Amino acid sequence: MLTNTIGHHLMVHQAMIPRSLKPFSYICGNRMLSGYKPKGNVKDSYKILELEEGCSLDDIRNSYRSLAKKYHPDSGSITADSAAFVKVEEAYRVVLNDVANKKKSTENKEEEEEDQLKSNAPQHRHYLSFEGVGYGTPSQREKQYMQFRVDRATEQVLAYRTRRLENQYVATDLMRAKDVRQSKKVKITQAVERLVEDLIQESMAKGDFDNLSGKGKPLQKFSDCPHIDPMTHNLNRILIDNGYQPEWILLQKEIRETIERLRKSLVLSRSKLGEPMTPYRQKEWNHICEQFVEDVRKLNKRIDSFNLVVPILSRQMVHFSADKEIIRAQKTYEASVESTEASMENTEASGSDTKENKGEGVKRFGWKSSLLKWLNTTSK
Repeated sequence: MLTNTIGHHLMVHQAMIPRSLKPFSYICGNRMLSGYKPKGNVKDSYKILELEEGCSLDDIRNSYRSLAKKYHPDSGSITADSAAFVKVEEAYRVVLNDVANKKKSTENKEEEEEDQLKSNAPQHRHYLSFEGVGYGTPSQREKQYMQFRVDRATEQVLAYRTRRLENQYVATDLMRAKDVRQSKKVKITQAVERLVEDLIQESMAKGDFDNLSGKGKPLQKFSDCPHIDPMTHNLNRILIDNGYQPEWILLQKEIRETIERLRKSLVLSRSKLGEPMTPYRQKEWNHICEQFVEDVRKLNKRIDSFNLVVPILSRQMVHFSADKEIIRAQKTYEASVESTEASMENTEASGSDTKENKGEGVKRFGWKSSLLKWLNTTSK
């Protein structure tokens, strides 16, 4: 409605338009109805519309409408002024032209950037599909890529067959080398057997086998126990003869030797301290007992390890008690002291008995010796 009114007013009041201005077309919506190019200053036009550069089209339209209502001669308002309205109209056209030019320049820049990207894009996107194979349109590149895959698969099959044949040839060569080594080994074994047989025949001819112990008797191949498998017995005998023993047997032997050594050491230490126990000796004995307790604790750990590897449940061992072992060592020491004292008493008693017997013998045979001496003197 406003644009129609403006157009009608301009057609009626053409005399009010200055001669310096060319006839111009009015604005209809967002389009300019003629190719009129205003010559006004852009900054002044923005000031007339009370706007700043860089504003939006909505701001321009809203400002123009408010000023047109204010200065339009047919508005009936107090501020109606045809000259001011013409200036507003001219400023509006200048501003629209400036915005259109800026928009066009911006679009041109964007098109240039797009053109640059389009010119550069194929160089980068070329390798993002079809593994970078081929050139031309996507359909052409797809066909080239399919042919490339067929060629690559053919090459892989040929390479696989080549490797397979090479492996077969290598295996054949290895088999040949193995056969050669086996034949050499057989020849050497046969030569050794012939040599041994010749030595046996030579020894038999010399008579080295005539006086052997057990000649004419059967060989003792198996043990006397009928419940043992002969093969198992022979294997065990071979292992034992070569010094092999299971781990749990060696560990059990080591535990027993260790506890015996600790017991003897404890009894020997107690015998060295002697009786009576002074405070210094008691302190030393306590230190020896503490060391013994630590050794027994380590030994019990080895017993745990032994119980984990022993195959027979009845062969498992229990822990040693350090307190019981100390009491046992004390009793052993006391028993040894008592036995020593008893032996000393027996030796003393036997010594006194021998002295008494000697005195009685002297008394018993003293008159006989004196009689013999008298007879010898009288006979002379």
